[in-house]
Amino acid sequence: MTGVALAEELLLLAYDDETGKATMPRISLDLGMAAAVLIELALAGRVAYTDGNLTVVDPTPTGEPVADGVLARMAADTPHSASSWVQRLRHGLRDRILGDLCSQGVVRDVDETELGFIHVHRYPVVDRTVEADTRRRLAEALTGGAAPDERTAALATLVAVLRMESALGVSDGAAEHARQRLAEIASGAGFSGEVTADDSVVRPSVGLVVAALAQAVNAALGPRH
Repeated sequence: MTGVALAEELLLLAYDDETGKATMPRISLDLGMAAAVLIELALAGRVAYTDGNLTVVDPTPTGEPVADGVLARMAADTPHSASSWVQRLRHGLRDRILGDLCSQGVVRDVDETELGFIHVHRYPVVDRTVEADTRRRLAEALTGGAAPDERTAALATLVAVLRMESALGVSDGAAEHARQRLAEIASGAGFSGEVTADDSVVRPSVGLVVAALAQAVNAALGPRH
């Protein structure tokens, strides 16, 4: 695995660069990052859909610390469904990813005190190049006719399920078109949550995670109108 992890890209999109605060409900972001790590492992050929569960098929580390921690945890545990893993992994994941981004110098941790004793952490961006590349790829995917690469398609799918169109900087008038284009990208890549009869390849694994994420987000936020 090379480059920036999907979960890191997702988190950078979800946090305001200046204030360093999340711009979306944190429960949906936590669910989304758990799904992103699972999708990362599926794309890397480490996990696959087997008998209704996500199972480790290759325990070889990927080189990405957060993903490797999840991989080791999954390998040591009994198989669980995609829905179960999304819920099991969401706790504490955001803090670990923020810590990694801080250590890389992408964001900084601003520790502030409110009411004299409540510590509040903000994470304004220091190195904007990482997020700039993410936004460029998504913008090209939204406006271009060609299908994006696999990782960009996976990220676009996560953005769509998490209702993050506003994080892409599209105007209110263009939001509906952005939603439609994101859905087209997800469907075209086979990541829309529809599982095919072939349960041995990457896309059904990703599709199950996407479906599980959509279900969890709808439960947390209510159906999208």
